[in-house]
Amino acid sequence: MHEVERGFRPEQRIAYDDRKKDMVEMNINEIKEKLAGQLKKSRFLHSVGVADCAADLAAHYGADVEKAYLAGLLHDCARTFATVELVSVASGMQLPVTEIEMRTPILLHAAIGAAMLPEQYQIEDEQIRQAICFHTVGGPAMTDLDKIVYLADMIEPGRRYPGVDELRRLTAIKTLDQVLLAAFNQSIAFVLNKNNVIHPDTVAARNEILLKE
Repeated sequence: MHEVERGFRPEQRIAYDDRKKDMVEMNINEIKEKLAGQLKKSRFLHSVGVADCAADLAAHYGADVEKAYLAGLLHDCARTFATVELVSVASGMQLPVTEIEMRTPILLHAAIGAAMLPEQYQIEDEQIRQAICFHTVGGPAMTDLDKIVYLADMIEPGRRYPGVDELRRLTAIKTLDQVLLAAFNQSIAFVLNKNNVIHPDTVAARNEILLKE
């Protein structure tokens, strides 16, 4: 995808007000510095790649570029925890843990990351939090922002797997839902090849697109 003007500069301050406390601020560079100190280098570079890709997709599909960038940048903020810790972390945060997540605990980093945003990054925006929560398996009633972050995680420039170039190509010629459907099809095929359980949220999100057509 071509480079776009994102409409904001990383050094600009991004503010959120939960209407219960005073305005709080944390700028992009501060967020990046914090992430760089907590994530493995490869994970941090992936996060920056997802942020850039999400911003490009948002500009292309007419979504909120700033929120897409922030959600992409922070989508893996909970990967600071080891996979074996995620069930206990989620339980400690009083987040629901399904039987599928007990079997595949890595999925929990999405919900944990969303729950971390207010305290760790002073972000109260529910749209950003939901996009992070949905970025692993999707979910029912996904917003354009949710869909964009899900796709950006799959196609950011550092990704290398069979089919990724086709998904990138589709973003230039297909609607957001059409590309998302192709992405879900790839994800489901990958899970089936591993003989693993397909998350019902992925099925629900995919079915919604098909039923809407």
